[in-house]
Amino acid sequence: MTDSKGDIIDIESRDTYEIRDGTISQLSLWETFKYHWKAVLWSIAISNATIMESYDLILTSLLYAQPGFKRQFGEQLADGSWSLSLKWQLAISVIASAGLAMGLLISGWICDKWRPRYMMIICHVLIACFIFLPFYATTIEMVFGGIFLISIPCGVFASATPNYAAEICPVKLRSYVTTYINLCWVAGHLICAGVVAGTLDIDGMWSYRIPFAVQWAWPLFMIIICWCAPESPWWLTRNGQENEARKSLDRVCSAPEDVIDPDHTMSVIQDTLRLEKEAMRIQGGYLDCFRGTNLRRTEIAVISWGGQVLPGFVLQNYCTYFFTLAGLPSNKSFYMSCGMFDILYYVRLFILTPAQQFTGTYGVAFIGTIFSMILLARFGRRQMYITGLLAMLPLMWTIGFLDLRTDSNTRRWAQAGLLLTWFFLYSSSIGPIPYAIGSEVSAARLRSKTISLARAMYYVLSILNSVIAPYMLNPANGNLGGKAAFLPASLNIFMAIWAWFRLPETKDLGPGILDLLFEARTPTRLFVEESKKLM
Repeated sequence: MTDSKGDIIDIESRDTYEIRDGTISQLSLWETFKYHWKAVLWSIAISNATIMESYDLILTSLLYAQPGFKRQFGEQLADGSWSLSLKWQLAISVIASAGLAMGLLISGWICDKWRPRYMMIICHVLIACFIFLPFYATTIEMVFGGIFLISIPCGVFASATPNYAAEICPVKLRSYVTTYINLCWVAGHLICAGVVAGTLDIDGMWSYRIPFAVQWAWPLFMIIICWCAPESPWWLTRNGQENEARKSLDRVCSAPEDVIDPDHTMSVIQDTLRLEKEAMRIQGGYLDCFRGTNLRRTEIAVISWGGQVLPGFVLQNYCTYFFTLAGLPSNKSFYMSCGMFDILYYVRLFILTPAQQFTGTYGVAFIGTIFSMILLARFGRRQMYITGLLAMLPLMWTIGFLDLRTDSNTRRWAQAGLLLTWFFLYSSSIGPIPYAIGSEVSAARLRSKTISLARAMYYVLSILNSVIAPYMLNPANGNLGGKAAFLPASLNIFMAIWAWFRLPETKDLGPGILDLLFEARTPTRLFVEESKKLM
């Protein structure tokens, strides 16, 4: 293998660069956790910031059905009811995703200059200030501006949390802590849905002010966590603060030195960063993500993460639509999609009480994410990603073909049930796995920027989805109903083909080994075989 100057790097003798994870790679999963439980707890604590990102993103779309919100900011229809205009619904949905994408790109740039923990503290302070705007809003324009401002610091969390989780924990635990971030994402949706559902019967401005005010409960708690948390040893080493990096390692690892030598761990970090800077000529800018072999790594992160939207394009966020078509009252469709419906109701006994609640769309996503963590111990990223795509494919095709039959209530129930099953498969595979893929596949010097680009692509495609979906499903426009499933089913085929030929296996591979594999232009399906030669 050669570097950017054409000089040969001897990957067999390892005389030039240390690429092994040392004794850490020889420990079992339980032993690794036993010695790094502090790192796991700090990672989990910091990752909880994603709950705010998720809460903010889903809040406005749920408020569109809030009677008090519609009366304050909507327009009265001919039948005397109130509704927020489609123009403003679309504008607010788009600006929320746009703000998150902007925050992501800003995060990737700032992360290398400022300490990530300090940056997150500033973002929490900004959120606490920006909430005042939609809380005291008297016009829809104020809500629009407030949502945009809140979304920008929330976008910072979308990049900073998986980056921190990947750098503070060892390789064996990396996939679990990064996948936990997806669990936080689902939890944010569940919390928001619960808050909005609890205010449906409140009349007046407090019906929508309370959901906005709930966001004030989070920043102070998270500021304290961010202040007390150890800094990433990778960030400190990149910025020439090796002594602090060593102290940070001591804070997150409690293993005896004869089991895990912190000096060896520091040398692995230093050698990996030196390899990327000297041999691969990575300086750390956004342009480096598109140069040389880094372009392949960026492609993998961007398509695997951004492509999450494609297999469920148009229909993924419209479970309520199918429940309503099946004859379910709109208010109970809301409860089902938010994860607050009785299991007996699901089997059509039509019983629903506040005390008897089970999991719906978000609940299924929560369970699916936990299930994915169990699968991670046995299966690799590539295997889970491709299997998930192939398992979801027939469900979407079936939803589409069912719509070609004569309209019937039974068919609508079948489509709703298939969509819930699809959500479980999604949440067990391509939903959480990209968090691990994106944090693993990138070069250490480009991790924050690669994650930012990948997650930004997710929001760009989400904007496209939010624009196209209403026109395809609205009875006054496309009125495609279940036939809209043919589009995501086709996109699913594209994703499966791409994953088969382009998505490598990164399970249990350290940053240094991945650097060498990508620099050697290792074929996708030979990653595991070639990595064994380097260990």
